[in-house]
Amino acid sequence: MSKITKYGVIGGGMMGQEHLRNIALLPDTKVIGLFEPDECMAKKATEFAPDATLCNSIDDLLALSELDCLVIVSPNHIHLEQLETISETRPLPILVEKPLFTDPKTFGRVLRFQENYPAPIWVAMEYRYMPPITALCSSLHNAIGDVKMLTIREHRFPFLPKVGDWNRFNAMSGGTFVEKCCHFFDLMRLITKSEPTRIVASAGQDVNHLDENYSNGKPDVLDNGYVIVEFENGIRSMLELCMFAEGSRYQEEISVIGPDGKIEAHVPGPARFWPDHLGLPPVPKVVISKREPKGPETQQIPVDPTLLDAGDHNGSTFYQHEGFLELVRGNRSEADVTLEDGWKAVVMGMAAQKSATSGHSVIWSEFMEELSNC
Repeated sequence: MSKITKYGVIGGGMMGQEHLRNIALLPDTKVIGLFEPDECMAKKATEFAPDATLCNSIDDLLALSELDCLVIVSPNHIHLEQLETISETRPLPILVEKPLFTDPKTFGRVLRFQENYPAPIWVAMEYRYMPPITALCSSLHNAIGDVKMLTIREHRFPFLPKVGDWNRFNAMSGGTFVEKCCHFFDLMRLITKSEPTRIVASAGQDVNHLDENYSNGKPDVLDNGYVIVEFENGIRSMLELCMFAEGSRYQEEISVIGPDGKIEAHVPGPARFWPDHLGLPPVPKVVISKREPKGPETQQIPVDPTLLDAGDHNGSTFYQHEGFLELVRGNRSEADVTLEDGWKAVVMGMAAQKSATSGHSVIWSEFMEELSNC
C-alpha cells in the first residue's frame, strides 16, 4: 500500500482553496492541517480538505507530528516572516506562493534564509505549467531558432477582493509589478535563459479602484503599464499589462521571435468569468509562423475539464503540485522553481516599479547592489 503524503496548508483564501482542490486530485495525499485566521475563509477551505485540523497558529500547525510538507498561500507581505518561523521551528519541504517577499529592505533576510534552510523549497510560479506555455517552451528551438525577441501581454480583469483588501496596496502586495507580474519576469528568465541587465517601465493607476476607500487609505496599485527588459545575451523582452481589459478573448498572449519565425501561445482567462451568451470558452492554442514557407500553423491545446474546474490557472496548479509531490517523496532532486528563481523574479518587479516611479531605467547590477546594502 502506498504511503499517504500529508500536507499542512497556511492560507485558505481564494488561492489557498485552489491549492486544496488540486492537492485533492493527487493520488495518496491528504491535507491534515490548515491555518487560516479568517473564520469565513477557513470554513470554506475545509470543504476541500474535510480531514484537516483547523489550527490557531503556524506553531500549532507545525506541531502536527505526521506532516510531510507545507504549502504557504497567505498574503504576500507575510510570506518571508512565515518562512523564517518554519525555519526556526520545523524545516519541512515547502511550496510557497509568489511573490517570495515584498519589501526591498528585507532582501538580506531572503538571502540568509536561502543559505540556511535545510529542506527543499519550490516557489509557486503557475504560469510555467499552463499547457500552452509549456508547449511553446518545448517547441521554441525547432520553431524559430535562437530567441531574439519576447513579448508577453496580459489583458485581464482588475484585482479581485481579498481578505483585508491587502492586494489593493503596494505596502502589502509589493506593487502590481511584483504581485502580478513576477510570473512574467520568471517566464522571461526561463525563455531567454539569461539574466537582466537593464529594466525600464512606464505605468499608472488610471481606471481601477479610484473610488475605493479603506481604513488605511486609497488603493495605490498600478493597473496598466509597459516594461522593457534587456538581457545579458542580447535578447530584448517586453511586458504589456492592462487590468481593465477583461473583455478580451485571450487573457495572456506570448510571442517569441527568432531568425526562423515566430511562435505564440494564447491563453484564455478563468472559465468561470467567460459569459454564457458567448458559448463555450476559447481553447488555448499555440501558433507557429515560419518565415519560409509562410503561413501560420495553429495547434489547439485543450486542458482537462477536471483541472479547469479545480482553479483559475488553466490546469497549471495541478501540474505544479505533481512536481512538488515528486520532490517531497524524493523522486526528484530539486525544484523547478528555486528560491533564487523566486527572488530574482521579485527583484525584476521591484526594478520595474522603481523605473515607473522615477522615470529612469534601472541598471540591474546597480539595483542589486542597492538592495544588498539595505
